[in-house]
Amino acid sequence: MSSVFSNLHESLQQVLAQRLEWTELREVQERTYLAAVKGSDVLVIAPTAGGKSEAALIPVMDDILKNGRPGVTCLYISPLKALINDQEDRFRAFCIPTSLSVMKWHGDVAKGDRFWKDGEPPHFLMITPESLEVLLQEKKLSSDLRQVRTIIIDELHAFVESERGVHLKVLLDRMDRITKKQVQRIGLSATAGNPEEVLAWLSDSRHKVELVTISSPPKEKQFLFIVEPEEKDRINALVRIVEGKKALVFVNSRSGAEKLMKASSGRIRNLHIHHSSLSPATKKTSEEAFASHDGACIICTSTLELGIDIGDLDVVVQVGPPNSVSSFLQRMGRSGRRGKSAYVAWILKNPCELLCSLAIIECAIHKEVENLVPPKKPYNVLLQQIFLNVYNHSRVSRRKLTASVLSHPVFRNLGQKILDQVITHLIATSYLTPDGEMLMLGTEAEKVFGRSNWKDLYSVISGGGEYRAVTPEGEVVGKLDARFVNSKNAEEISLGGHNWSMVKCDEGHNIVVVVPGGSASSRIFWTSSGEGGFSPLVCRMVGKICARGGSALPLGEREQEVLRMALARIPEGAGGNGFQVVEQAGIKGTEVRIFTFSGSKFNRLLTSLLQDRLGRKVQVHYNDFTVRIMRARKGGAGQHVIRALEEIQNMGEDKMGAVLPMPSAEGWKFARALPPALLTDMSLSDHYHLEDFMDEVKSVQVTLLSEPAGDTELSES
Repeated sequence: MSSVFSNLHESLQQVLAQRLEWTELREVQERTYLAAVKGSDVLVIAPTAGGKSEAALIPVMDDILKNGRPGVTCLYISPLKALINDQEDRFRAFCIPTSLSVMKWHGDVAKGDRFWKDGEPPHFLMITPESLEVLLQEKKLSSDLRQVRTIIIDELHAFVESERGVHLKVLLDRMDRITKKQVQRIGLSATAGNPEEVLAWLSDSRHKVELVTISSPPKEKQFLFIVEPEEKDRINALVRIVEGKKALVFVNSRSGAEKLMKASSGRIRNLHIHHSSLSPATKKTSEEAFASHDGACIICTSTLELGIDIGDLDVVVQVGPPNSVSSFLQRMGRSGRRGKSAYVAWILKNPCELLCSLAIIECAIHKEVENLVPPKKPYNVLLQQIFLNVYNHSRVSRRKLTASVLSHPVFRNLGQKILDQVITHLIATSYLTPDGEMLMLGTEAEKVFGRSNWKDLYSVISGGGEYRAVTPEGEVVGKLDARFVNSKNAEEISLGGHNWSMVKCDEGHNIVVVVPGGSASSRIFWTSSGEGGFSPLVCRMVGKICARGGSALPLGEREQEVLRMALARIPEGAGGNGFQVVEQAGIKGTEVRIFTFSGSKFNRLLTSLLQDRLGRKVQVHYNDFTVRIMRARKGGAGQHVIRALEEIQNMGEDKMGAVLPMPSAEGWKFARALPPALLTDMSLSDHYHLEDFMDEVKSVQVTLLSEPAGDTELSES
């Protein structure tokens, strides 16, 4: 590969030499530079701390320095404000010595600092999608975005599968229109099971694309597995592992992080906590803890999976297995930098958690990572864009509204008929008001979205389910789940590692006033928006391990024995291709278990359909690996269940959809304004993923296994 370094602008060479002591670029930077200078849209897939940020930054800086580009030349878009704060220092360290300017713009930046003087826009603007939506409403400042040539999207995988990704796609398209050219897009990610499809999603077939993939260099990885059924023994193990070290301790929920923080306080020196419901100041304090030369430990959720730089680590601790291979790779990538071995300690509570952890590692070894699948029926974001379009124009004709919204490529598959259906319903329900040929925002839209100068329209993120917890002095402590605040247990709470007493609740402004105090029994919980459970990829690997009767990983005798305990609960023949049905005697009569190893999302649908086929007197339950049927019938229960499965395989989409319980529209920010038929359509497509379910269930082979000698329950609990 030819050297790019010697051809870079001289001042950029000097910065790289002085800041990083580089005389050459790494492979990821060379390949990204060569792709970017062609004008291609680029997706860079490289390990955590693999130099992706520099890979995107170098060609943009080089172009500005060589060609004297005026105005905002590059947008850096991040899914997290904290990541922008972290990357700001890195960008400034590169740019300021070359006289290039950098500015961040998001909700935690003081309003007075979110501006620039006439004729002095920054070269690099760091922003979230929601703040970019706000900025585009500022006519004077947004005019300075006409010079943008490149948009860097960091942690792209965090956008693709969500409605924020749909919103991002709309914003990218609008930037093409503002600049009157096809702005180059550079996406950065550490993981994606289907990178070519993600690159196509990013680029929209506008022009040339190039994929830059860099594999993790082979290096030693150390894993420690501790399986303890008692919580106190797991806490003791955690204390031993992190003592005197710099450690990240990952848990899978905010409630779990708070619980672990309380149990560990006073036993671990320099202990901190980090999750999405804590105040920015609290999270910043945690991130800065690793600047200490002494040991530091942060208990965290997925908020520290992404690219926030917390420096060198001694150990990553995983309390319970993560739910995906992608999360595991992100977390493991936090350790093992600068020549060190990656070290991950797993603290687990039962044999099933060990089995799932081994499955995750085996997937990673085989380079199997979850595919990223964008929403197919993004009606919720369609509504947001309808409301924004009418709001921005005050009055707009139906024809212009239709043409404007459907011109965005992300909505091209929805079509005129769908949009007509939506607009007609919005008029009928007073979300829109007709005035001759023109449309205006109606009284219902004013009531639901009109508070605070319509700021609710700028984001697809629903924020109505949380209260801000503040002290009497006005210091923000964090956010509390609305269901928790309204529960009978909401007098004393544990938040951010401290106990608080709630003294006042202002429902009108979603504020809870708290003061230090509270008892040792204070608690907290959040209602998760996700379905939980392991990814189907992990579940299928668990099935493969069960089918072969062991893990391919080199395990110690103790781990082998614990794994055997998990596998002993699986009947011979389960875990191979297809579904295996097992009939056995249970406490409440004959029970049937279907071993699917397809994940809880799939099994949830199967459970609803089986309940419909078998009748309401039958009890059907599910977890990630099995569907359990009780009271099916006294004789031939297994065959009875198999016949029900065959009936499901022959059902059409309409019949399946009629059986499934529809989620509440409150789960989406704008969906309450949807026609009921389209809410159902969106739910079946992007909540239940019914099309994918049907593809799998219709092709699966079902086998009846002989009755096992003992219990066959495989459960994470």
